[in-house]
Amino acid sequence: MRVGIGYDVHKLKKGRKLILGGVEIPYTKGLLGHSDADVLIHAIIDAILGAMGEGCIGQHFPDTDPQYKDISSVKLLEEIGRLLEEKNYSINNIDSTVVCQKPKLTPFFDQMEQNISKALNVSILQINVKAKTEEGLGFTGTGKGISAEAICLIHKKV
Repeated sequence: MRVGIGYDVHKLKKGRKLILGGVEIPYTKGLLGHSDADVLIHAIIDAILGAMGEGCIGQHFPDTDPQYKDISSVKLLEEIGRLLEEKNYSINNIDSTVVCQKPKLTPFFDQMEQNISKALNVSILQINVKAKTEEGLGFTGTGKGISAEAICLIHKKV
């Protein structure tokens, strides 16, 4: 068994859609980035890559490459799912946390988990998404950005 940890953060900006876990969340601001800036999916990708010993998201999908401009991060996650298969790994589970003061994310957890499980071709029971506020502290607490952390446990297929 191998474990990986992922982290991502993006700045909030008016005029962008807020996409988290592949779900468009109604909000006045969205995350700034080269792709759709989905911090949750990016953290999960880094956790999976870390568990496999395959570097980080920026090595696989550089933000200097125009083919990834505004791409759905779910598509990137699907690519990582194919890499897992190619390397003969299976996911045991993924646990993740999104950190933001607003908006409230609980109503969107089920759809996020469905999107992630579908992209990786695993059971929804292997995926957990939760959220925390920072009680008004730090850049997430003051509404300047959103961050996410993820941990992934994988094993070699027999």
